[in-house]
Amino acid sequence: MTVDDTGSGAGADGRVDPHAADSGEDPLALRLEQLILGAERRYTPFQAARSAGVSMELASRFWRAMGFADIGQAKALTEADVLALRRLAGLVEAGLLSEAMAVQVARSTGQTTARLAEWQIDSFLEGLTEPPEPGMTRTEVTYPIVELLLPELEEFLVYVWRRQLAASAGRVVQGADDEEMVDRRLAVGFADLVGFTRLTRRMEEEELGELVEAFETTAADLVAARGGRLIKTLGDEVLYAADDAGTAADIALRLVETMANDETMPELRVGMAFGTVTTRMGDVFGTTVNLASRLTSIAPRDAVLVDSDFAEELIRSGEAPASEADAAEAAAAAEKEGEEPPTYRFALQPMWQRPVRGLGVVEPWLLTRRDAEA
Repeated sequence: MTVDDTGSGAGADGRVDPHAADSGEDPLALRLEQLILGAERRYTPFQAARSAGVSMELASRFWRAMGFADIGQAKALTEADVLALRRLAGLVEAGLLSEAMAVQVARSTGQTTARLAEWQIDSFLEGLTEPPEPGMTRTEVTYPIVELLLPELEEFLVYVWRRQLAASAGRVVQGADDEEMVDRRLAVGFADLVGFTRLTRRMEEEELGELVEAFETTAADLVAARGGRLIKTLGDEVLYAADDAGTAADIALRLVETMANDETMPELRVGMAFGTVTTRMGDVFGTTVNLASRLTSIAPRDAVLVDSDFAEELIRSGEAPASEADAAEAAAAAEKEGEEPPTYRFALQPMWQRPVRGLGVVEPWLLTRRDAEA
């Protein structure tokens, strides 16, 4: 589709006819919308709902679930909007999804892609659309760049989504029973930058943004590489999960070690817990998650605290001894039998019991490495 074919009143060179839009909206914004959506505005919400064969009430629920504001009866929807409504409604009619689940699909997809879209615009389109030559306007640069990027980004998005869907489906089918599809036993950890509030007062906004991005990038890469899953980032904090305590423990210690070796990064503290976790829309909830968060708030600098269930899981799986005395006893018994002594990846040190708001008294354990693994 060429620019002239759109009927937007703009030429292929990216110049905008100032009379193209009579709605008061920015002409370039309208042209970019049409380019990205691949269709012109044709329908009011009522017309779109009627064309899709769904009720106005359901169409509004889908629209809001995707994260979009009410638009009254403006003619702002396209053929693609009608098709999306038709598809979701068709899944409900076929009995493949309940109406509530269809709304949830719209909400989870909208929330995830909204953040992705914001990041893409903020991170590289702003930089790429700086006029490369004096005299060129932002308008003359933005449209052709988006036109070139759009098909490549779309293909890559679908590829990554399929990869993530395959990985997630694989984890679910390996669960012990159907209950684990929603409530699963996982290790969850929070990693938090120490003194971040003070940093926000001392650092320039751009410098602070670079620090947060470096932290999130480092954490995301490390969590993925070691077999965990990054659940979300909260600026100065990341939440991740792993199927077993050993993987989560390795990730936590590597995060602390990596940050400690970077002079530009603040100190880090990590709190972890193991237990039943409710998963919903890609997020995790429950007492186990709350406990991990509380442990993070009381963890020493450059240290990792875990709860008693996490410690017990490491001991049960042979990843850590119950105590150094137990380790020495096991080594002596193995030597007596002419066998190799057991090797442990981690060490656990019980800390003072303490009350934690909303969770009663907990017994944190300090987690460290026991061997020379880096």
